[in-house]
Amino acid sequence: MSTSPSVILFQGDSITDGGRSRNDDPNHFLGHGYAYLISSRLGAELAEKQPTFYNRGVSGDRASDLYARWNEDTFSLKPELISILIGVNDAWRIMNNEPSGVTDRLGRAYRHLLEETQEVLPNTGLVLMEPFILKTGATVDKWDAWQEKISQYQRLVRELADEFGAVFVPLQDVLNQATEKAEASFWLWDGVHPTAAGHELIARQWLSVVQDSKLKIQ
Repeated sequence: MSTSPSVILFQGDSITDGGRSRNDDPNHFLGHGYAYLISSRLGAELAEKQPTFYNRGVSGDRASDLYARWNEDTFSLKPELISILIGVNDAWRIMNNEPSGVTDRLGRAYRHLLEETQEVLPNTGLVLMEPFILKTGATVDKWDAWQEKISQYQRLVRELADEFGAVFVPLQDVLNQATEKAEASFWLWDGVHPTAAGHELIARQWLSVVQDSKLKIQ
């Protein structure tokens, strides 16, 4: 991108959703997670420019769900930067042997989504966030299987970021290091969903990486 993005969209599942409202109430439409923290900080710092932030995360979404609503929830907003965090629900359905997890569609759906985005919004910057887990709560019983699947997804997202010229935000190492300060559940209360402190870690890492990249918002 030759100019700084001024319309920024956060996409993903419940981690991004953050309990956001489904109306235009400025007090609630960004939810209460990392997307809110990033938007509040950059909004205050760049008030003269008045950047626009959208959150279209939907709790429970897999990559295929994201792709299914991409026209309405992404293209229609004409964002200049799209940040995506997806993958843990794809893994969760597989771990629980749910019918919706029989076929692992993460790679295919993610690729379709990125290909269409480059076709429809060729000048829009892409930020791909690394999916993550910690060993507590929901992940404990099948930890080895969880770790294998999420590691596979992490490699995939990194490869997609390279292929599509996106900025990759690594998160697993940051969370691993955080467990040296406090137990895993302090950061991800059930091994998957962040606490307030976990969201702050994610927001700090996003800002550190993106604001030192070609997509810097300024």
